[in-house]
Amino acid sequence: MELRAKEEERLNKLRLESEGSPETLANLRKGYLFMYNLVQFLGFSWIFVNLTVQFYAGSCGNYQCSIGVTSSPLLPSLIQLVGRNFILFIVIGTMEEMQNKAAVFFVFYLWSIVEIFRYPFYMLTCTDMDWKVVTWLRYTAWIPIYPLGCLAEAVSVIQSIPIFNETGLFSFTLPYPVKIKVRFSFFLQIYLIMIFLGLYINFCHLYKQRRWRYGQKRKKVTGLLASLSLI
Repeated sequence: MELRAKEEERLNKLRLESEGSPETLANLRKGYLFMYNLVQFLGFSWIFVNLTVQFYAGSCGNYQCSIGVTSSPLLPSLIQLVGRNFILFIVIGTMEEMQNKAAVFFVFYLWSIVEIFRYPFYMLTCTDMDWKVVTWLRYTAWIPIYPLGCLAEAVSVIQSIPIFNETGLFSFTLPYPVKIKVRFSFFLQIYLIMIFLGLYINFCHLYKQRRWRYGQKRKKVTGLLASLSLI
């Protein structure tokens, strides 16, 4: 009986070691939950900080334009800021059905491409450096990207119109005696016109910037050649 009890004790000990003791399992569970919550915290913190920085950068950029800290005119910057916020928070943010659309992917993809070319140029400008490739991309890449971005925004707005009509979100009825229901899709249709009007304004502004940038260089090269010919 004594040998049998020792054998059963040994088998139980081996079984607990193979399966893990309750204390070990509890520690593993706590460790898993700790890492899970840590990853969630870091992820959501990154999203919060990123959105806060983007919002501050956009608002600060427009404020700097309005007080003359930067040379960019206020209207094109304001059109871009208001337009992107409208697409992001109203058209896409309020409708889960819109967040799986292919047009939304291209909206964010094209927005990102523009900023990838723009901000390195600004960083180099702050240090008085001029990399020809970066400068050329800054003043050239927008030519195909801006129209494509506006087209993607327009498609996303068009796709959202039936969804807003179905849900009735942001729609309202005028008070008595009119009592006419005004659908939010009516404002979206007006916004479609504003998208291409804003594209025209920004396109003209960026074209003037490009012509000024490379026009100045051509004038310098022409003047240098003329001076050399006189020599």
